[in-house]
Amino acid sequence: MKTALTLLTTALLLAACAGPEPRRPVASEAATAAVPAAFPQAGGPGATPAVDLPWAQAFQGPRLQRLIPLALANNRDLRVAVLNIETARASAASRDADLWPTVNASLTGSRTPTAAGGINSLYTAGLQVSAYELDLFGRLRGLSAAAAAQLLAAQANQQAVRTALVASVATAEIALQADAALLKLTRDTVATREESLALTRQRFDGGVAGELDLRSAESALQAARAALAQAQRQQALDENALALLVGGPLPADLPAATGALADFEPLAELPAGLPAEMLTRRPDIRQAEFQLGAADANIDAARAAFWPRITLTGQLGSASGALQDLFKRSAWSFAPQLVQPIFDAGRNRAALASARASRDIALAQYEKAVQTAFREVADGLAGRATLSEQRAALAAQVEAETRRLAAAEQRYAAGVASALDRLDAQRSLFAAQQALVQVQSQRAQNLVSLYRALGGGG
Repeated sequence: MKTALTLLTTALLLAACAGPEPRRPVASEAATAAVPAAFPQAGGPGATPAVDLPWAQAFQGPRLQRLIPLALANNRDLRVAVLNIETARASAASRDADLWPTVNASLTGSRTPTAAGGINSLYTAGLQVSAYELDLFGRLRGLSAAAAAQLLAAQANQQAVRTALVASVATAEIALQADAALLKLTRDTVATREESLALTRQRFDGGVAGELDLRSAESALQAARAALAQAQRQQALDENALALLVGGPLPADLPAATGALADFEPLAELPAGLPAEMLTRRPDIRQAEFQLGAADANIDAARAAFWPRITLTGQLGSASGALQDLFKRSAWSFAPQLVQPIFDAGRNRAALASARASRDIALAQYEKAVQTAFREVADGLAGRATLSEQRAALAAQVEAETRRLAAAEQRYAAGVASALDRLDAQRSLFAAQQALVQVQSQRAQNLVSLYRALGGGG
C-alpha cells in the first residue's frame, strides 16, 4: 500500500512540474509602428487623465447620475457579459480539474449459490483512480492556460461592455438634450410665424399686402409645424433608445431635459495622456491581448499531442467473504500505460496548423484593436478642436441673423422692405439656430467618445 501511494504522489509531482506557464503577450512591432509615440496634450497640468476619472465625476448632470446606475444594473448586454464570465470560469475550472486524478469509492456485495447447495458471499470495497494522464509534455497545462486566458478575456470584455454602456447612455442623454433644445426653438418659431401670418392676413384684408405675401406666410408656418412634428418624433425615438440602454422605462420622477449641454464642458479639458496608458487600461485591448495569450497556449497543447501520452490506473481496496472481515486485508493494483501516436492520418498536424492559424488571427485582431484605439483618440482630438471652432462660428452667425431679422422687421413695418425680405430673414435665422444646436450636440458627443477612447468610463 505504501508503494502505491509513493508512485501516485510521484506522478502528481511530475505532472505539476510539467507544461507551459501562462504568458502575457506584448504588442508586436506591426501594432505599434502604425501609431504615434504620443498624443497632443490638452488641458492644464493639473487636469485628471481620462483613465483616472470615473464616470460619476465626469458626468455631473442630475439626469445622468440617475440613468447610468440604472443602466449598469439592468442593461441586458452587460448582464450577458457578466454571465459569459461565469461560463468561462466554469470552463477554466473544468480544465484545471483535468490536471488531477479522478478517485472513486466503491462498495459492492454479491451472493451466489454453489453446486453443493451452499452460498458464496463476496464483499469488496476500495478506492479507484481512473485513467489519469501524466502531463509530462504540457498538453493539459496548455489547455488549462488557454482556458485561464479566456476567463481573463471574458472579464476584460465585461469591462469593455460596461465602458461602452456608460458612453452610450451619455450620448443618448446628449441627443435628448438636443431634442429638447430643438423643440423649444421650433415651438418659438411656430408661435412667431403664427403671429406673422395673422399680421399678414390683416394687411391682406386691408389691401396693404398682396396674396403672394399671404401665401408665403402660410407656407412658412406649415414648414415650421412640419419641423415641430419631426422634432417630436425624434425625441420619442431617442427616449426609446435610452430606455433600451437603461433596461426598462425611464423613471417617472426623472428631471426633464432642459436642452442644456453645459454638463459636458469639463470633458473638454481632459489631457490626452500617453499611448502606454491606453495599452494597459483600455479593456478592449486587454481582451484582445488575453485572447492572443489563449491562442499561444493552444499551440503548446497541440504541439504536446505529438509526444507520448502516459496514463495511470490504480486501485486500492480489499475483498472478503464475510462483511465483518472486509477491511482486515488489503490489496492494490497499479497499471501505467504509454501511448505513442504513430499514424493518425494527419490529425495532430492539422490540429497544430489550426492552432497556429488561430494564433495569427488573434495577433491580427490584437493589432487591429491597438490601431483602432489610436484612431479613435486621434479622431476625438481632431473633433475637439474643429467642432469648437465650428460652434463659435455658428454662434456668431446666429447673432448676425438675429440682427438681420430685427432690421428686416423694422424695414417691413416702415414699408421699406417686402414681406419676402422679412420671411427670408426668419428662415435664415431658424436654419442657423438649428445648425448651432446640432453642432453643440456633436461636440458634446465627441467629448464623450474621446473620454471613452482614452480609457475613461469605468
